[in-house]
Amino acid sequence: MRKRQYDEDDVRVRPGKGSRPRTRVRPAHEEAVEGFVVAVDRGRYTCLVGPGIPGTSRRRAKRPERTLVVAMKARELGRKGIVVGDKVAIVGDVTGHPDTLARIVRVEERASMLRRSADDIDDVERPIVANADQLVIVTALADPPPRPRMIDRMLVAAFDADIDPLLCLTKADLASPEQLVSLYDPLGVPYVVVEKGGDLDEVRERTADRVSVLVGHSGVGKSTLVNALVPQARRAVSHVNAVTGRGRHTSTSAVALELPGGGWIIDTPGVRSFGLAHVSVETVLASFPDLNEATVDCPKGCTHLSGAGCALDRYVEEGHADPARLESLRRLLASREGSDDD
Repeated sequence: MRKRQYDEDDVRVRPGKGSRPRTRVRPAHEEAVEGFVVAVDRGRYTCLVGPGIPGTSRRRAKRPERTLVVAMKARELGRKGIVVGDKVAIVGDVTGHPDTLARIVRVEERASMLRRSADDIDDVERPIVANADQLVIVTALADPPPRPRMIDRMLVAAFDADIDPLLCLTKADLASPEQLVSLYDPLGVPYVVVEKGGDLDEVRERTADRVSVLVGHSGVGKSTLVNALVPQARRAVSHVNAVTGRGRHTSTSAVALELPGGGWIIDTPGVRSFGLAHVSVETVLASFPDLNEATVDCPKGCTHLSGAGCALDRYVEEGHADPARLESLRRLLASREGSDDD
């Protein structure tokens, strides 16, 4: 039997699904309100609507008051993921009253996406947060000791996402920051140093009026820092295991918190690995414009990790770039391969 040919605009009837017509025309949802995803929990998305949403002025906000709305993902979005930091369009009951549930019908274009993979051979990207403009890499100077390879990997992820990095060195009352700071001086990575009960004015200044995502492995004092910056956060605090030197995961999901005075921080669960399978060598090289131009003279297939024919060595020897910069580049390239344990 010859199949009937349909025009593109035909309304189709799905076999076995009754007579309800299906059309390719999607609703415009012009009545949708803007929302900012502040938490995700088992298919439910807590969204802030009203004035004060990042990227939305009070004059542009469709609602005069601020409300937290719980929403689910509309079926029409399919498998499109939604993460903390996403700006979304919401329809339905957006009163925020108990036992109400709205629908997210659109995810707006993202300005950035911080991602990682489970390990260096897993091609599946795992989104962490959307629309952050600063990655705050929280690491302790002692108890547990710093892990430079992990820091390197997070810097690569920041370069890949085009997010400004900031090193936040905690527990300065236990160890000096000088050695670790000197390791990242050639990269020009800004840093702040904090200690227990110390002044956080510089941290507040660095995070004011920005959307900053805090990332670090367990036990580095990330939740303690969050509670100090946002007292009402009440994030659970862990202790470092005296045997393993590692912390216990206390934050189980990402959450966006508004800073007093302006800006947002997104706290994330502690990580024990940071895979970079999704990041290309070219992405890392692009973060070193003073060295990248020399790679055009490298032999085909050059990994830029050793001096065997790599044009970068000659380029530095001729005085065109700082040797410390080349060392930093190679350290970051090496961080894409192998474990992030030190």
